[in-house]
Amino acid sequence: MRERLAAAARDADASGEPDRPALALLRETGLLGLALPYEYGGTGADAHGLNSAVAQVAQVNASASIMLFQHYAVSRRILEHGSPALRRRLLPQLARGDWLAASAWSETGAGANKKQLSTIARRTPDGGWVLDGAKSFTTSAGLADIYLVLAQTEEPAPDAAPDTGYGSAGQTFFLIPADAPGLIPDTSMRLTGMRGSATGFVSVQDCHVPDTARLGPVGAAASIIAGVRDSGATLGAVSVGLAEAALALAHRHAERRGLLAQQAVRHRLVDIAGEVETARAVVERAGRRTADDPGIATLHSKLVASSAAERVINAVERLLGSAGYVASNEINRYGRDARAVALMGPTNDLCKELVSLTWNR
Repeated sequence: MRERLAAAARDADASGEPDRPALALLRETGLLGLALPYEYGGTGADAHGLNSAVAQVAQVNASASIMLFQHYAVSRRILEHGSPALRRRLLPQLARGDWLAASAWSETGAGANKKQLSTIARRTPDGGWVLDGAKSFTTSAGLADIYLVLAQTEEPAPDAAPDTGYGSAGQTFFLIPADAPGLIPDTSMRLTGMRGSATGFVSVQDCHVPDTARLGPVGAAASIIAGVRDSGATLGAVSVGLAEAALALAHRHAERRGLLAQQAVRHRLVDIAGEVETARAVVERAGRRTADDPGIATLHSKLVASSAAERVINAVERLLGSAGYVASNEINRYGRDARAVALMGPTNDLCKELVSLTWNR
């Protein structure tokens, strides 16, 4: 499987097209069901197990690992906040891999903290909702079978206390199937990294959904988002996988060129390995949820691991010398993919802000 995922990653990076072969492998192997309990057809992995799976996939195909992570995140939110009927209807399909789930939260102009949404959901006379708006940087756009869409459903009260966290009052989540009239994916976006992740735009135009498509109470999206951090599942796992792949590449290069006989090279490799160990440790701590505040540990894991991965890859590029400056060398893809993780929500700058806000409690 690793060889097939790696080959798919190379092809998708070259073409910029969605990595459908990698997605087919994720479906075939049962990896899409790890986040769900046995009663729904999953394997019941905890956050540590999910992080481990994501990191292992990221070692060979970071784009696939991002699609996998997003699928896990949506699956768990349905498990935690969906009605019994919603769970019975959706979770078995997600566990089997019949359906792929994706998050559609980001918007142009909404800010990294998703406070200025332009996507609006309005009540209809029959008790349902109609959504209008456009999402950007949606992973698995055009590949997903169901999207978790964040929309503004009501205006915050004028006297509401200022909220400087993630999300805003009056926002609600909706689960919208890919075949819903008015939901339109657009994969014309061309990324520098994560080129196989099908990251693109998703618009909802006069998109009618029943109230049963709502996930959680009306206006409760911000609290659901806050709960995501407490789960221990972290994008830092993607960074760990990339850092591990870069270290392995550096070691193979040094061994092949006979450089391990040089103390300076060995010591540089030890320094790089130390960065990888640090990234792995913070991600494992987040996944095991042993910290006094699991949410803060998750934020730290994303921030620390993604920053470490970029340093590791930069160090490996220097070690490779001119060999790393050849377009076909995989270290170039690792670097472009690693940069993407730092920009994914919550961005690294927002992680710092969310951590610092807890000091005022």
